[in-house]
Amino acid sequence: MKSSDITKKIVSGKFKNKILKLPSKTTTRSSKAIVLESFFNTIQFEIIDATFVELFSGSGSIGLEALSRGAKKVIFMEKDHEALKILKENIAQTDPALCEVYKGDTFTNIAAVVKALQKRGEKAYFYIDPPFNIREGMEDIYDKTISLIASLPKECVKLIIIEHVSGLEIPATIGSYNIKKSKKFGNTTLTYLECE
Repeated sequence: MKSSDITKKIVSGKFKNKILKLPSKTTTRSSKAIVLESFFNTIQFEIIDATFVELFSGSGSIGLEALSRGAKKVIFMEKDHEALKILKENIAQTDPALCEVYKGDTFTNIAAVVKALQKRGEKAYFYIDPPFNIREGMEDIYDKTISLIASLPKECVKLIIIEHVSGLEIPATIGSYNIKKSKKFGNTTLTYLECE
């Protein structure tokens, strides 16, 4: 099976049933349907007219679901070449005018994203789904992710959501942010952080 044969649908909203391609599993890891459903049930009305940032976007399925459900702008961040190609194809099926793509390393590009939000005076939802740290070369990914969260200025943040391996202990406080809640789905956990 070619990577371009793997697909998932947008679940709800104005782009419901649009088919999104997914990059190969060796490149990225798609969020489980149950995780996606729980997340959007949690923030369903808050997402309307909000700015949404999807870090480590992969196919962009979370950000495009947010767009479908009424987000006014979605910022995607991805560095993998194959994933970027698929991400752009997926965006083309929705509303490209409401999407921005930052290609390259998320840890480097986050500064430019923050600057753009500050310039527009906007707060955003940050959905962070880094590659699991069991992958080769990713051993320090969570340490870097926690440092990234601590560096986010609170005037830019509405809510931070981390999708992570369930065995990981996320500190109760990271910079200006505290854990609001965590929800476990087998090997995957969603942790929500907000400003204290």
